[in-house]
Amino acid sequence: MLKKTITYTDYNGTERKEDFYFNLTKAEIMEMEMSQVGGLTETIRRIVAAQDMPAIIKHFKTLILQAYGEKSPDGKRFIKSKELAEAFSQTEAYSQLFMELATDADAAAKFVNGIIPSDVSAAAPLSPPANA
Repeated sequence: MLKKTITYTDYNGTERKEDFYFNLTKAEIMEMEMSQVGGLTETIRRIVAAQDMPAIIKHFKTLILQAYGEKSPDGKRFIKSKELAEAFSQTEAYSQLFMELATDADAAAKFVNGIIPSDVSAAAPLSPPANA
């Protein structure tokens, strides 16, 4: 799980500093790998090699929103829903994060490696675009 502290200015002009959480489980990663011909990792490698920026951006947006969620107070669950993801996507915090990942390859790599379980990332790390 990745906890990302983001400082942003909301739509009322108030500066905020909040913690946001991102995580993909082994089951979610497996589903993502198995839902695409050749697997997600290979798909990303092909897109990066082809310098297909629209596809790279689309995959990053999908990855961010699929990983976003909220921890339950007791820590037993990581709650995700389309509604929570959509609400997050409508914030300046999302915009700040998206721009950071789209313009900084090191930040993108840290994000991707932070949202996947460590035993999965050690076995088959997802590499973000080098030119992101």
